[in-house]
Amino acid sequence: MRVYRQTIKSDPTSLWLALLGLLLSVGGGISLGLLTSEGSAFITTMWIISGSLTGVLIAMLILSKRAERSAYVSIEGQAGAVGAVLDSQIKRKWRAKSTPIAVNAKSREAIYRMIGPAGVVLIADGASPRTKQMLTDEGRKVERAVPGVKIHKVNVSIDNGVRLYALLKTVYKLPKSLNRREVSMVVNRLDALAGAGGLPIPKGIDPMRVRAPKRKG
Repeated sequence: MRVYRQTIKSDPTSLWLALLGLLLSVGGGISLGLLTSEGSAFITTMWIISGSLTGVLIAMLILSKRAERSAYVSIEGQAGAVGAVLDSQIKRKWRAKSTPIAVNAKSREAIYRMIGPAGVVLIADGASPRTKQMLTDEGRKVERAVPGVKIHKVNVSIDNGVRLYALLKTVYKLPKSLNRREVSMVVNRLDALAGAGGLPIPKGIDPMRVRAPKRKG
């Protein structure tokens, strides 16, 4: 309940949407009860109860979705925000890791990767010229490793890109090009290359703590 209260406080619109969902469901239950009960008070009451319970569930679902969105907005723009999204529950057909595949040590901008029915999706945490170049470089590596596989590039940014809370929805809407067996083959191929030294980022690195290497001499 505390999460819901915080969500309503930070996003007042969520309360009105939840109430609207509740009222529409209750109203639907009353209408169906009056239309189908044929004068039976018991049937009418059951429809009203069903509509009320459904309305409560719908209201809670709306508040949960808005709470998730508010949580993403609160970390939007911070280093590692995309990793936090990928660390959440994603669809089973997709494979992703919260560890970036490339990080700019000075700016802390990072590139992440998802693999699924749409192919390989490279996600830049930011939309600066640096991340665009990093996306290009990582795209070339993927092309060499798994030629012919569709590669999508997504920039996550507040001002010039996909918003953090809309990232997964955007990825899931991409056109399908691989079946489940092909997805596994691509994952295994890229993981094998990473295990052979193709991944420049140590496992479990935190972009927030990346430091530029000291120059010798």
